[in-house]
Amino acid sequence: MKLRFSVQLLSLLLFISICGYSQERVKIVTYNILNYPNESSTKNPKFQRVMNEVDADIVVVQEILSQSAVDEFRSQVLGDDYIAGNFHDGPDTDNAIFYKDSLFTFISTDFIAPSQGPRYISVFKLFHKITLDTLIIYSAHFKASQGSDNEARRFNEAATLRVFTDMLPAGTDYLLVGDLNLYRSTEPAYEELLVQDGSGYFLDPINTPGNWHVSFTYRHIHTQSTRVSDIGDGGSTGGLDDRFDFILASQSIIDEGGIDYVQGSYWAYGNDGEHFNVAIINQPWPISQQMAFDLHDATDHLPVIAEFDFGVVSDVEDEQKLLSEFTLYQNYPNPFNPSTTISFQLPSEQVVDIVLFDMLGREVAELFSGAGQAGINKIQFNGQNIPSGVYLYRLTAGDFSSSKKMTILK
Repeated sequence: MKLRFSVQLLSLLLFISICGYSQERVKIVTYNILNYPNESSTKNPKFQRVMNEVDADIVVVQEILSQSAVDEFRSQVLGDDYIAGNFHDGPDTDNAIFYKDSLFTFISTDFIAPSQGPRYISVFKLFHKITLDTLIIYSAHFKASQGSDNEARRFNEAATLRVFTDMLPAGTDYLLVGDLNLYRSTEPAYEELLVQDGSGYFLDPINTPGNWHVSFTYRHIHTQSTRVSDIGDGGSTGGLDDRFDFILASQSIIDEGGIDYVQGSYWAYGNDGEHFNVAIINQPWPISQQMAFDLHDATDHLPVIAEFDFGVVSDVEDEQKLLSEFTLYQNYPNPFNPSTTISFQLPSEQVVDIVLFDMLGREVAELFSGAGQAGINKIQFNGQNIPSGVYLYRLTAGDFSSSKKMTILK
C-alpha cells in the first residue's frame, strides 16, 4: 500500500511538473554566405535546401552585400516563416539576421565600428514572445588571413567588442556568432574574447583549445573550406582544415537558468569528421549526396548551429502576469555617441512620457510623449546637441514610473 501510494504520488508530481513548467528550445545558425547575392540565381535553390534541413529559429549570416540581398535571401531562400531584422549597410560586406516572428519580436539593430577592422560588428537584440527572455546577438566577420598584422587587426576587433560587452549588466544573455578567422586558441583575439578580467567575456561552448589550423585532431570542428578547387565564385579552397566560424556565449547562457545552452547541440553542420583536407562532396557523403553538393556549391563555409533552452514559464497565469507588466529597458548602446535606442514594454496601449534629466534632477529634454502600443516599443534618441555626461531617463505611463541611467560620451 505504501509503495502504491509513493508511486502514485511520484506520478502526480511528475505530471504537475510537466504541465506547470515549460522551456522553449531555440536553434540558432551562423553562416558565411560568400558575397551574397553573387550568383544567387544558381545558388538560391542550394541555400534553400540547406536552410530547410537546418530549420533554425534564428539565422545570422555574414558576407551579405545590401538591403536588396537581405530581401532576396528572405524571400527566395528562407520563406515566409522568417522576418528580416533591420539591416545596416556598412563599409564592406555585412551581417544580417532573420528570425521566426512566431517566436520573436525584434527590438533593434546597432553596430560597432572597430578602428582597425574592415567590417562593422552588428548588434541584434530580440525578445522571445513566450518566455519573455531578451537575447543580444553580436555578429562579426573579423579580418582574414595569417600574419602578425592580421592577427593585430583581429585583436583590435575583439578588444573593441569587449569594451561594449563589459558595460552590459551582470547576467545579460548574449552571443557572438560569425566568421572570426581564428587559427588557434592562443591567438590574441580569441584570448581577449575569453579573458575574464571584466564581466563581458565569452565562453566557448565546446571548449576545444588548440591549434585548429590544418590539424587532424580538430577535424570534427572545422568549418572551412568545403572545396579543394576553385569553382569560380571567389571562395577559398583547401578542404576542411580551419575552424573559422564560431558561436560563443555569455556566462549567463552557459550557467543554468534563463537562456541555457543545450549541451552537445553545437555542430558545424555537415562535418562528419571524414573530410579533413578534402572536399565535402567526397564520399562518404555527410547527411546525403544532395546536401553534400549543396554545401559545396553554395559557399566555402559550413553553417554552425547550436540550440538553447529559453527560460521557464511556470504556467499560463505567470505568463499572462509577465505580459501585463510595464518594463523600461536599458538603452543600447550605452555609452553612446550620438544616438541610442530606448525600448519599453506596455501591457496595453498607454499614453507615455519619457523625459531626460541631468544628475541634479533638472529636465534636459522631452524624448517622447504620445501613445505607446501594447508590447515592445522603441524610440531613437539623438544626443548630438547634449553635452557629454551621465543622465537619467524616466518613463511615466499612468501610475507607473521607472528610470534608468544613460551616458553620452563624445
